[in-house]
Amino acid sequence: MPSAATPFLAAAKDRQAIPVLGLTPETAADTLKSLSPRQQAWAQSHGFEAKAGTLLTLPGEDGKIGVVLFAMAPDGNPLAAGKLAHGLPKGLYRLEGDWGDSRLAALGIALGAYRFDRYRSQPEAGARFLVPEGVDRGEIESLAAATFLVRDLVNTPTNDLGPDALEKAVRKLAAAHKAKVRTIAGDALLKQNFPMIHAVGRASAIAPRLIELRWGRKSDPKVTLVGKGVCFDTGGLNLKPGTSMALMKKDMGGAANVLGLARLIMGAGLKVNLRVLIPAVENSVAGNAFRPGDILPSRKGISVEIGNTDAEGRLILGDALAYGDEEKPDLMIDMATLTGAARVALGPDLPPFYSDDEDLAAGLAAASRAEGDPLWRMPLWQPYDAMLASKIADTNHITSGGFAGSVTAALFLKKFIGPATPWIHLDIFAWVPNAKPWCPVGGEAQGIRALFKLIGSRYPA
Repeated sequence: MPSAATPFLAAAKDRQAIPVLGLTPETAADTLKSLSPRQQAWAQSHGFEAKAGTLLTLPGEDGKIGVVLFAMAPDGNPLAAGKLAHGLPKGLYRLEGDWGDSRLAALGIALGAYRFDRYRSQPEAGARFLVPEGVDRGEIESLAAATFLVRDLVNTPTNDLGPDALEKAVRKLAAAHKAKVRTIAGDALLKQNFPMIHAVGRASAIAPRLIELRWGRKSDPKVTLVGKGVCFDTGGLNLKPGTSMALMKKDMGGAANVLGLARLIMGAGLKVNLRVLIPAVENSVAGNAFRPGDILPSRKGISVEIGNTDAEGRLILGDALAYGDEEKPDLMIDMATLTGAARVALGPDLPPFYSDDEDLAAGLAAASRAEGDPLWRMPLWQPYDAMLASKIADTNHITSGGFAGSVTAALFLKKFIGPATPWIHLDIFAWVPNAKPWCPVGGEAQGIRALFKLIGSRYPA
């Protein structure tokens, strides 16, 4: 379960709750005039200015906190209200004033309350809030809980979240929603034709596996989610330097994010035939590790030359995508912490997505904007497919140069999917390197709110 609860109580007009006044540079003067002379003097003596993110508590007549001022940028991100969850003393508060989008402001507060306290003996206690009027508490809590699930999974180190423990997490989620889980592990992967998943994970002491979750009615539209589940990536025989290896517990961020998305879909009861596929492996170093220069068979029948063992994620996804495509889904989405090139191009906060379906791409872009869940479309530039050419196999899985790494990775994945399958690929970071008001440093859900809105608009409950 998520390691932190959302900080909201039931919606109510509780006048005992301390008001938190949202204001902007345009509304600040009128808001300050509405305060008592004592509170105005307090704000003036503390040099309060309505700069975005400024937070100030003002005393009431009894000396306790009487009101809180919080400045929002007029065109800023409402999620910035998340600062309230960790910037206020313990107590009960209510939102008043100008918050822009009060739904996203409430979500920001809910997300800002997160703390990864699994390894702490004394979890922190924080402020509590009344749900703003007109905001659906259940929706906010569902979105927050899905995000917390993602964060918890990504933040957990590999000694407690290897491929076997990731399977347990999938089974726990399935049990909560009456879904079914099937796993193919170890040498059974070879017998059932998943050779690339087996090759990548066979050097680990924990057997590689393909985890499959199913939920919903078979007669409903088929939605298939595929998540990269590399629970730790040493780079294999192309060993990463220590500085690059330090965060590789997060290389299963794609799997974590599709599980968070699956939680939203199942929790909302969307009318879909949901299938979640997670190839779960640890890319380790041992005498039986796969090597640069090896030629691997694949489930799709494509032979793949290994250019670098540190580009393992696209290999396991290739087998899983081919398997998912065999049922001809109405929509297939994969999420993966796939390339450093995506971070170089767009940074850690703006994941690229790829799709050659114009309606899907436009719908996801619109959902991204509506949900404050940043995504940016990148091109599946077909001429770059020539960069993946191999002299002795059907394809290489990487290019020989450093250009367009995220694009060519997406083009490699596309080889394992039929041309008629509507498909979206997200190359996510799943990590926040610098704290934000709504998220501490650590694992993060990226794109799942936008994807959930897109899927919900197509297949409502």
